[in-house]
Amino acid sequence: MTCRNDKTGEATVEHTCDARAVFDKLAIIVVTYKRQQLLEELLASFAQLTVAPWRIVIVDNEHSDETQDMVDEFREKTDGLWGGTTDADRKGGTSRVVYAPQTDNLGGAGGFSVGVRVAYDLGAEWFWVMDDDVAVLPDGIEKLAKWGRDHDVIQGGKLDFDGGPFYWQYNFIVPLGIPNPIAPAAFGSAGYRVMNTLCFEGGLFRRRIVEKIGLPDPRFFIYWDDTMYGYLASKVTNSIVVPDVVMRRTRDISNWDIAGLRQLNSTSDMNRYHILRNRGYMARYFMVHGDYRPVLFALGTAATVAKEVIRLVAVDREHVRTGLVQIAKGWRDSHKLMHDPKWRPMPPLVRQ
Repeated sequence: MTCRNDKTGEATVEHTCDARAVFDKLAIIVVTYKRQQLLEELLASFAQLTVAPWRIVIVDNEHSDETQDMVDEFREKTDGLWGGTTDADRKGGTSRVVYAPQTDNLGGAGGFSVGVRVAYDLGAEWFWVMDDDVAVLPDGIEKLAKWGRDHDVIQGGKLDFDGGPFYWQYNFIVPLGIPNPIAPAAFGSAGYRVMNTLCFEGGLFRRRIVEKIGLPDPRFFIYWDDTMYGYLASKVTNSIVVPDVVMRRTRDISNWDIAGLRQLNSTSDMNRYHILRNRGYMARYFMVHGDYRPVLFALGTAATVAKEVIRLVAVDREHVRTGLVQIAKGWRDSHKLMHDPKWRPMPPLVRQ
């Protein structure tokens, strides 16, 4: 079997055609905020894809004229490279690139919630989500396609900034509410591992999953939003992480190597606050699904606090004083969320 290459128009190999068949209406969703240089590198990597995505939705939390100009230029380039889609949007447009500026900074959580909603309303069947600090590999969609026939949620592999393998904690210890730091890195005979979490830095999921568990929860703002979306997805399907490398990180982050494989990255005081605060939302979702164990969850919170203190001392020493304040504030606010009578989980988009 042969078909036409999206970029050159030349005959191409069977697995490229298979990728298009498997990922009919695949939408890439990117959330960006004040990082035009990184976004430019990501957009350039999209242009090298051997399989054209159906749509690329750029959610701009800055609503920047510079970003809009970049997206407009990229749209013009890809319209000439790939041509439009056969599915018009509500305004009759068939361009593959959709710009979605926001009046406020919604954070990563809010941005991905908006982006998935936009792609869903356009008719997307697959959602490949990513931040602006990565670049996709040219054959990334093809690599993921071999898993897409039998699985609805897939996490591909990635390279770190230095070109080495990036280890991601794919196993989540639900009673404690923390990633498993000693989950095996090697893949078994099946070639993949079942996961119960997700990373919005390259996570891929199907429309029927969105219909069952709803949109990503924007209330997280940043941190744990993708973890909890993966947790919810694991309630309705067998999600998998695969060894195929489909992207690379493009932002260098200070870190502390642990045993040469795992690492503790630098972070910000805003992140530290939300890491603790959002455990309140996490606990509420566990309560809904019967997975909340108060004593074990409190132990997990204590472990999270300990990890953040270690991170401050080992990687972010100059922020120790302000960091400790934000950790304490986030911890306090998490308790308020756990007892908020108005809180409700995100609803499914299609009632079962």
